[in-house]
Order: sequence, then C-alpha cells, then structure tokens
Amino acid sequence: MKIVGKVFEAKQADGQMDDAHVGQRLREIRKLAGFTQEQLAERLKIGQASLSRVEKRRDILVSTLRDYLGALGATLRIDAKFDDASALVANVHEADFQFDPIDDNQLLLPIIGDGRLSTRRDVVFSIKPDYCDKIVSGVKTVELRRRFPMSMPKGTTALIYATSPTRAMLGIAEIGEVHRRTPEEIWETFAERACIARKDFDSYFDGVEHGFAIELKRARRLRRALELQELRDRFNFEPPQSFLYATPKMREAIHYECPEVSH
Repeated sequence: MKIVGKVFEAKQADGQMDDAHVGQRLREIRKLAGFTQEQLAERLKIGQASLSRVEKRRDILVSTLRDYLGALGATLRIDAKFDDASALVANVHEADFQFDPIDDNQLLLPIIGDGRLSTRRDVVFSIKPDYCDKIVSGVKTVELRRRFPMSMPKGTTALIYATSPTRAMLGIAEIGEVHRRTPEEIWETFAERACIARKDFDSYFDGVEHGFAIELKRARRLRRALELQELRDRFNFEPPQSFLYATPKMREAIHYECPEVSH
C-alpha cells in the first residue's frame, strides 16, 4: 500500500491520544502505508537505528518531518488557523488564504506545502457611499487601493459594501485588469475613471511608492441591499478596512438571493 498525494494535517489530539507524540504518529502513518522501518530507512538513505530514533522523538524538525512523509509518498502541509477572518484580513490585506472546508468562519493560511487557493473567491470592497453610487451607476470604473494582490484573476466578483452611514452590501461588479503603478502614474492614467479629487488622492496614497488601480466591469445594484446587521447575523461579517474575501456561505447566498440585474 502506498499513500500518494495525501496531505496529513496536524490536529489537536483529545481523549486517549493526548499522550501520543509526533514520533508515534509517524510510526502509525508508516504502518498504515505498509512500510517497515527497514524499507523506509532505505528510501531515506539512513540507517534503521536513525529512523527508530526519529519515531521516538516528541519534537521533530520540519525538514525531517517533510522528508519522512515524502518518503511515504505523502505531502506535508502546515497551516496557521485563524478564528477571526475579519481581524486577519484587516491587518494582512495581501494574504493568500483559503477558507477551512469544515468551518468557513475560519481561515487557513498556508505556511509550508500546497498553498494553492480555491479558484473562486469573491472580494468584498469597503467603499464610501458616494463612490458606491458612482460604481453601480457605471460612472466610476476604477477602484484604488494601497495594497491589493496582483494575482487576482480577471472575472473575480467584487461585492460592493457601502460604509457608514449606509452600512450595507448594495452592489456587484467584475474585476478586470489590476495595475500596480506609482501614485503619479495612477493619477495620470486613471484619475478620471476613479472619480477622485486630487487632494483626496494625494492624502490616500501618501507615504506609498506604489498603489493599485483595479478596473471594474459590469457594475450593477443588487436586487436588494443587505444591511450590516443581516450580514453579521447570517455570515458573521464585519466590514473590512480595505477588502476581504467573502466566505463561501456569503458568496452562495448573495448569488442565489441577489442574481444579476440589468444595467
């Protein structure tokens, strides 16, 4: 039996497994994979005695753990799990993460291993109400950000959240090109489409060498606005300072309840 392409995740033990340590778990995995110590030691090009010592250790280097599992045909992945998605995104705007498939209120931030993201991630933008109205009316077609991931795929859905005093999700658009340029280049190229005054632009980009201009396409109003209290009650949503990725539950609900409307 050979384990191929599997991912072993470290989880907090409970009950009778509390006294087990990493070495014991590795030994259990090796046996499940159908390898003897001698066979695995040969794959690792180490002596059987050395392998035996590894399986008796409570603390193991990440590199040793990766090599051990790799010799079994498995992949090591280590994630940092954050309970509060909004707090993370408010401070790490460019973090690449995915939602926990079991609990979509939690985030998995890949540290080591396969950090590929899910192919579908709607973005929630926090935007002042007057700018929101210009976006959904098609006047404002570029959104500006001090930080934004260049890897954002074209066609990603952008959900438009209007900040105080409106405090509601009221629009939807598609992300087109994402441009990373100096503030002056952004002003010269996108100022008119961003619908921003020069003094507000300079204040926003003060102190940064590069900013981001995000093209928005097919902007329209949601069939019904979702007020902040409803977003909190249903999706544990808290408005981001800049942007965040919508949870799968929020994404599905909005696409189901507020389908596309004509311009």
